[in-house]
Amino acid sequence: MHSVMTELQTVDWAVSDAPVPYPEAVAFMEARARAIREGTARELVWLLEHPPLYTAGTSAKAEDLREPGRFPVFEAGRGGQYTYHGPGQRVVYVMLDVAARGRDVRAFVQALEAWIIGALAEFNVDGEIREGRVGVWVDRTQPGGPPREDKIAAIGIRLKRWVSFHGISLNVEPELEHFGGITPCGISDPRYGVTSLVDLGLPVGLAEADSALRAAFETVFASATRSVPAPEFGARPAPHSSSVQSAGAP
Repeated sequence: MHSVMTELQTVDWAVSDAPVPYPEAVAFMEARARAIREGTARELVWLLEHPPLYTAGTSAKAEDLREPGRFPVFEAGRGGQYTYHGPGQRVVYVMLDVAARGRDVRAFVQALEAWIIGALAEFNVDGEIREGRVGVWVDRTQPGGPPREDKIAAIGIRLKRWVSFHGISLNVEPELEHFGGITPCGISDPRYGVTSLVDLGLPVGLAEADSALRAAFETVFASATRSVPAPEFGARPAPHSSSVQSAGAP
């Protein structure tokens, strides 16, 4: 696995133990991204879980929300369409200075993909990229059976003045049936489903997934990481809605 980004300063690495409400997470990311732009905070990778919810990216279509009353639905402001977040899924929010990393959004998304693929390789899972379908996929085709591919990780980012937020979600052991309330990423073709590490028969927990993600991040992004306390929530910062760019799809 080769580094695809320029070597930079140490990146903060935080893990939240309890599920984080979505609005609080977004408000924190916006505030941290602003501080990174202003040079008053380090870059941060934040690992967490959310309570069950759906988020709508900037390309989401109303008809892809199949069960609007099932879980709370949030407008995410990131690239992409509808996705599900919930317990057992490792959500990783990346607040990184993309300007310092080359000002290349495509290369940044490719680095995120390489990061997930590298982490999956720690469990002998072959993650793959597919043209026209953002995210990381696993070939589930059985001998003699029809082609089938399942998504194991989603990518959806947003940039403000070249600082990223939102990020990736890796299915470790979520309730896969919860994806049934949406058309994930707008893909209704039955050949394309959703899977997880546990669904693949791997007894992997969040802590093991976290270790694999951290090692792969340090390699792909050529950045050391240092553990810091996870965010604590009191008064919520006022959100900022302007966006320069968004990319990806859940």
